[in-house]
Amino acid sequence: MSLMVSISGIRGIVGESLTPETIVKYAAGFAEYCKRGTIIVGRDGRITGKSIADIVVATLLQMGCKVVSLGICPTPTVGLAIEKMHAAGGIVITASHNPMIWNGLKFIGSSGMFLNGEENRQFWAISDQGYFSYKKWNDQGTLTEDPDFINEHINTILALPCIKRTEIAGRKLKVVVDCVNTAGGNIAPKLLRELGCEVIEMNCEISGIFSHTPEPIPENLTDLSARVIKEKADLGIAVDPDVDRLVLITEEGKPFVEEYTIVSTTKFILEAEKQMGRTDHIVVVNLSTTRAVEDVAMEYGAKVYRTPVGEINVASRMKQLHSVIGGEGSGGVILPEVHLGRDAIVGIGLFMQLLANFGGKASALKASLPQYEIVKNKIELGTLKPDEILKRLHEKYSKTETTNFDDGLKIDFPASWVHLRKSNTEPIIRIIAEAKTRDEAAQLVDRFQKEIIG
Repeated sequence: MSLMVSISGIRGIVGESLTPETIVKYAAGFAEYCKRGTIIVGRDGRITGKSIADIVVATLLQMGCKVVSLGICPTPTVGLAIEKMHAAGGIVITASHNPMIWNGLKFIGSSGMFLNGEENRQFWAISDQGYFSYKKWNDQGTLTEDPDFINEHINTILALPCIKRTEIAGRKLKVVVDCVNTAGGNIAPKLLRELGCEVIEMNCEISGIFSHTPEPIPENLTDLSARVIKEKADLGIAVDPDVDRLVLITEEGKPFVEEYTIVSTTKFILEAEKQMGRTDHIVVVNLSTTRAVEDVAMEYGAKVYRTPVGEINVASRMKQLHSVIGGEGSGGVILPEVHLGRDAIVGIGLFMQLLANFGGKASALKASLPQYEIVKNKIELGTLKPDEILKRLHEKYSKTETTNFDDGLKIDFPASWVHLRKSNTEPIIRIIAEAKTRDEAAQLVDRFQKEIIG
C-alpha cells in the first residue's frame, strides 16, 4: 500500500508507507511552508500517535519553529487553537476513521482551515525538494505544552448565544457516549456534563486500542445501540477517532442516521437565527449530502450551495458566502461562529439544545425531519481506471439527466440521485445513492456498481 497524499493530508500504514523518513519530510516541509512560525500539534490518541508526534515535534524544533503541543485532542481543537493563538499553522497526527494500522498527518493553515488545493501544491513542492536547512544548536525552536486547551474549546461552545445550559439541564437527559478509546474521551463527556446531562461513558479510556471498527456507521455501533436500550438512555453519541464526525443513536437504539446530524443542526441554527430576526441565510454542504438539507432550508427561506466532497471545499465556500452553517453528510458540522472546520463537539452542543427545545424523544425529532434514505458502497480500484469510467458514464447520462462533474460524477434524477467518486483517503470508488425509500436507493447503488465494473 502506497502513501495516500491528498487534500486531506497524508495517510499510510505505519512502518510500511508511513515511515519516520516520510514524517520528517512532510513536517520539515510544512515548517518551511509556514515560514518557521508557531505551529500547533495535536494527536488523536492512536497507539502510534506518541512516537509520530515526537518525530513531528523534534523536526519542527530542528527547523526553528515555536511548537505548542496540545497532546491528545480533537482535530477541530487544533484548528481553534491556531485561530486563538494566531499561529502559522497546525499538524494533527491522525488517520481519522482508518483502522489502527494506519496513521497520518493533517495540515492546517494559519486561517485554522485545512490547506486548499493550491496551498497543498505549494506545500508538496517544498516537501518534495527533499533538502531542508535545519537550525544550529543555539537557534532551535521552543516547545510549550498546553494539554488543557480542550477546556477553551468547551468554553467557546458554552458561550454561544444559542446554547442555554439551564434549558438542557432541565431535560435531565441521560446520554451514552462512545469515543472509541481515542481523543473524544478527553472532551465529549466533559462537555455533556457541563450541559447538565447524566453521562454514561463507553470506550472513553483513550488507550488508543479501538473498541470496534472506528468509522461511526451503524454496523460498527451495535454495542452502543444495545447500551442505550439497556441504560434506558435518551440518546447515544458516537464520534470518530479525531472527533470531527458526530453520529447519534435514538432512545430506541436505532441510528438517527449520520446524514441527519447536519440536517438537524441546520434546522436548529436557522430557527435560532429566525428567532433573532435574521433571515436570508446560506447553507453549504457537499455534493454527497442528503436533499433533506434543501427541504429544511426552504422552510426558512435559506439557500443551499454544494461543493466537492472535502472539508476544505465546504469551509472555503462557507467563508466566501458568509454561510451560517454547513458541513458534510458523514456527520460533520461546521459552525463558523466557533471556527471553520468540522467539529463533533460543536455538533453535540447544538444537538443537545435542539433536543431540549424540541421537548420530545430523539426518535420523534428524527421523524419530524424530511425523510430520505441513503445507501453507500465502495469498489476497490484494483485495475479499474476510475477517470475513464466516470467519463463514460457522464457521456451516457448527461444527455437525459442533470449531471455534475465537479467531484467525480453526480447524477440527479427527479426523485433520487447517485454520486460516484474516487476517495481522497482510500484506493476505492465510492457509490452513494439517495431516494425516498431504502430499496430504491439500494437498487441505484446496485445498478451503478454493475455499470462501473462493466
